[in-house]
Parts: sequence; structure tokens; C-alpha cells
Amino acid sequence: MEDKGKGFSLRQKKSRQVVPKQISGPIPTISQAASRGPTRPNVNGKVDTSTANTSDIVKRRYSTRFTNLPDFSNADAPPVPSIPILPAQFAQSDSRPSTARQNQQLPLDANALKDPNLQVESYSTSLLSDASDQELRDYQASLRKLKNRTSTDLQQNVYQNRTQFIKISKEAEKLKGEMRTLRGLMSELTNSLNQASMNAGAPEPRPTLDDGTRSRARKQANRSSVANLEAMWNTQLHALWKNVEGSQKFLPAIPGRHVVLEQSTWLELDAATWKAKRYAHIFLLNDHLMVATKRKRRIDPNAMTNSDAGPMSSSRTVADKCWPLQDIDVVDLASTGSSGISDRGGMSKAISIRYGHESFTYRSDKSSVTEKTNLLQAFRRTADELRRALQADMEENFNRSKETMDYLTTGDTTLSNKTDLLRSLSGAKDRPEILIDVDGKHQNLRWVESQIDELDSEVALQKFEDAVRHVEKLRRLAKGLKGNMIAQGLISTKVDERARKLADILALRLTTTHAQLTATQANIAYLVRLNFTPLARTTYLAARTTLIHTRARSLMFQGDLPQHINQLSFVYFALIRNTVKTYQQCFPPVMMSSCIQWAKERLDELNALLGRQLGSVSPSCVDWNSCLGKAIENAGMLGEVGLDFANLVGLGLMEGRKDGEQVERRTEGE
Repeated sequence: MEDKGKGFSLRQKKSRQVVPKQISGPIPTISQAASRGPTRPNVNGKVDTSTANTSDIVKRRYSTRFTNLPDFSNADAPPVPSIPILPAQFAQSDSRPSTARQNQQLPLDANALKDPNLQVESYSTSLLSDASDQELRDYQASLRKLKNRTSTDLQQNVYQNRTQFIKISKEAEKLKGEMRTLRGLMSELTNSLNQASMNAGAPEPRPTLDDGTRSRARKQANRSSVANLEAMWNTQLHALWKNVEGSQKFLPAIPGRHVVLEQSTWLELDAATWKAKRYAHIFLLNDHLMVATKRKRRIDPNAMTNSDAGPMSSSRTVADKCWPLQDIDVVDLASTGSSGISDRGGMSKAISIRYGHESFTYRSDKSSVTEKTNLLQAFRRTADELRRALQADMEENFNRSKETMDYLTTGDTTLSNKTDLLRSLSGAKDRPEILIDVDGKHQNLRWVESQIDELDSEVALQKFEDAVRHVEKLRRLAKGLKGNMIAQGLISTKVDERARKLADILALRLTTTHAQLTATQANIAYLVRLNFTPLARTTYLAARTTLIHTRARSLMFQGDLPQHINQLSFVYFALIRNTVKTYQQCFPPVMMSSCIQWAKERLDELNALLGRQLGSVSPSCVDWNSCLGKAIENAGMLGEVGLDFANLVGLGLMEGRKDGEQVERRTEGE
């Protein structure tokens, strides 16, 4: 009873005290404990039941049930708070390294790849050391995309740089022409200013009706503005057209044309009697000398009925003669005739204008010889200036032609072997600039070089249609230059060289795309338009021959000789049929003989292969007839393209078979 009052305790006596162990997992049940095996006996041989009792008590304490749970279905309970939203800078972060590694690719640093001192091995090792197989494939694809994009950018940059270079060269040539024009205008301005200063220092003639106009023109000539000078010249020329009838027919508007000297006190003399015929008005321009005469004006009686009308002039000035300065000569008659005759006839104030075999005499109406002296000085000075200007233009054209010839000859290495053309070009440097007629416009050889540059760009960018059309245009242009053999030879040489380069590119494309009908037709059509038909034919047939040899060598002999012969003959005849069918669509019928000859050569190759394969087979064997029958049967597919080679298959083998049978018969007879 005392034991019952004390109750049960987990504590034990000191002699039987056990050190507790930390529970790291669920306590095994009785069935699990039983499954482990029997309980081990202690040192005295008795079973220790204290451990089992202790585990049972602990299990009871762990399995305590709580029945007074709160009621979670109460409607008055507050709602569950919502989950707070993370900031944007923390929303993308992920602490799981495996998932982040799966969602991101290896970085492709283009700047690092552009570094010329990049150590490729160390860079790739440090970057790809922990990469997976998929990451390596993605990185390789990124590198390919970057390479293609860089190649495209490089090609576009080359094309843009070449286009800009051509444009800049044209602008430079245009600027050079404008500078030459400006130099000529500045030279004319200097001469005009010098002339004005000389006129200002000359003795003042008697006042005439034109003194006011000349004085105003002299004041305007002192201005240094080229625009004002051009405006003054235009005003003078329009005034000349207005005051002199018919002058616009002789002196049309040309940039730089202006009146140098104007004198109205002259008389035209008869060449036989030296008597005055009529009054003359002499106009000296920078490039012509015009003589106008005064004629009576017809007066309409009806026009005089109006009393308010002012007085009308009874004469009018009409342009009579006009000569270029470089074609005439003005002679002072006072220095050529005797003094007595000159004084008696007034020849001291007369001049003679000689034009070819004609001669015209004019005498000043004034008592002094100032008018004649001024005219002679102005004529000599203006003629010298015109001669120097023409000589400068000729030198400029010569230098431009020389520069063009040097540029055309040094810029192209194909002309080094053309000795006759180079000799003609060197002789053409002493001639004026060579011009060609293009669609009604005159173009120089610089235009031809610009067309050649455009053709080179089209060939480099593989714009085959534009390049072929450009070659055809330049060839037609060269063919139309019948009288200009130098330009014709130069254009033909340059165009033929570019056409050769283009034909080589097309031949290479034809070699790689001979199995595609559309591409083959396009490439052959380009070569035919470039006059490279033999190259197209030989290239296409050579590519098909290589394909037949490749397919035949890829066949494996696996012991069945009839099957191997069947496959070999099928490859030959099928490819021959396809080749002939494509050839018929790409070339005219008159060129079919080359294709038939090519097919016969391939048949001879097949017969040689059959001879080597059947060399160890007796003609009387069954395999012999089976192999030959398979080859003849496959040759029947050539009938689709109009060829019949069935009788030619195994031609040498049949002759060998007959010789073998004759030898066997002789052996049996002996």
C-alpha cells in the first residue's frame, strides 16, 4: 500500500541511473521495437525492462490530446491581414542561385572582344568554366549573331565609304572647275580695272552724246565687286541690243561678254574711189568687233497726225558686219601708204579691217587722230587678252585631258598589257579633251570612270542584275563610238575586265548551286548575257561530272554484285537524265551537241567501271547477264530526254564475252 501511495516516478536509484539522451527523431513504437529483434539481456543475464517502460511513458506524454480548442468559425473574427508588397528593387532578386542561373545567359561583352590585346584562352576559361552545355550553345549562337552583324556592318561601311569617296571626288572636280571660272573672272576684272585706269589717264576727247554713258561706265568699272561688274556688262549688252537693230543676232548673251569701246564718228569708204559712203558706228567687244551703219527711217504719215508727238529721228542704227577678234586684223593706213597720198585723201585718220581675203576701210570724221589711236590700242590690248585666255583654256583642257588619261591608265592594271592602247593614249594627251556622246549629251572620260566605279560597287555587293545591265550599257556605248577609237578601246578594255570578274563570281555560284533549277537558270542567263556562254557550259557540265563521281564513290559494295551494278548504273543514268533536262532549259538547241558528247563520255566511264567489276566473272555466269540486264534497264530512263544509249551499255563487255566464248570453244575442241 505504501508503494501505491508513493506513485510511479521516472527517477531511479543512483545505482541504476541512466544518462538521458537527446531525442532527435520520433520514438519507435512497440511494433518497431519488436521488429528490431529481442531485447538484449544485461550483465546478469536478465532482460532490462526499464527502457521499454520509460519509452512507453514518454509516448503517452507526447500523445496528449487537447479538446478545448478555439472556435475558428466565428464571424466576428478580424480578417486575415494581406501580404505586404515588396519594393521594385527587391522584387526581381532571388536568393535561389540555381533558378537565377537557369534564367540568365552568359554575358557577351562586345567591348572586351574588340580589345586587340585580349587573351582569348584565359578569357574563355574564366567565363565558361562553370557553364553548362545549353549555356555554351547559347553563347556560341550569340557569337555567331555578333559575327554576322559585324560582317554586315563592315560591308555597309565599305560601300558607304566608297560611295562617299566617289561623291567627294566629283565635288572636288566641280570645285576645281568653279575655281577655274573664278580665276577667269578675276582676270577679266583686273583687265577691266586696268583699262578703266588707262582710259582715265588718256587725253579727254571732245564731248559727245556718249560721254555721259562712258563716264558712268568708267566709274562703275572702278568698283571691285564682281557682281556689280557682271550687272554692268549685262546692262551694256541690253542697251546695245536696244539701240542697234540686229545686234542680238551677231552678239547673243554669253557670260563675260561686254563692250570695251564704242565710237560713232566713223565713215565707211569705198574701196575703189576712197569716197565716203555712209556713217559707221564701231563697237569693240571683248571677243568681237561689230560695225553698224546709219540708215534712213521710213516715216509713217499717219504717225505724224498726233500733234502731241515729239520729234522723231529720221535715221536708225543697224548692225552691218561682225567679226571675231582672232580672225581679223586692224591696220593703220597712215603707216602703210605714202605721206602725200595719206594727207591728200585723209588716210592719216583711216584704218583697214582685213578679214580673210576681204578688206574694209573706215575713216574717222574728227579732225584729230585720237579716235583712231584709242581704237587701235584698245583692239591690240583686247586681242592679246583674248589670245591669252584662249591659250589658257587650251592649256587647261590639255592638263585636264592629261590628268584624265593618267588617272585612267594608272588606276587600272589591265592596261599594262595593251601597248597599242597605251601608245594611243600617250599621243592623245597632246590633243584637246576627248568627249563622247551619251544620250545626246557630251561627256568626258571622267564620266566613264564614274560609271566603272559604280560597276565595281555593284559587283562587290553582288547585285548581279544591275551589274550585268551596266555592262551591257557600257558595251553598247563603246560599240557606238565609231570615230573615237581611243575612247572605244579604253571603255572596252575596262568593261571586259569587270565582266570577267563578274563571270568568275557567277561561275563559282553555278558550281555550288548546279542542283537547283531556278538558280542554275539565273546564273547561266547572266553568263550568256555577258558573252561567256562557253564558260557557263563547261562550268555546269564539270560540276555535274564531279557530282556523278562523288555519288558513285559513295556506293558501298556489300557482296551482292548485281545489286551493286544496279545502284551504280542507276546513279549514272539518273544524273545524266537530270543534267540533260536542265541543259535543255538553259541553253539553245543548237548547243545540244556538247551535252550529248558529255553524256557519251559518262557512259564510257560507266562501261569502264562495269569492266572492272565484272572482270572476275565468267561471261557464261548468271550474274553476268543479271548485271548487264540491270544496267540496260536503267539506261531506259534516258528516253525521257530523247537519248537512247541502251545499245551502248556494256559495249566493250559484249566484245570481251564473244572473245571468251571463242577461246572456250577452242579449248574444248583441243
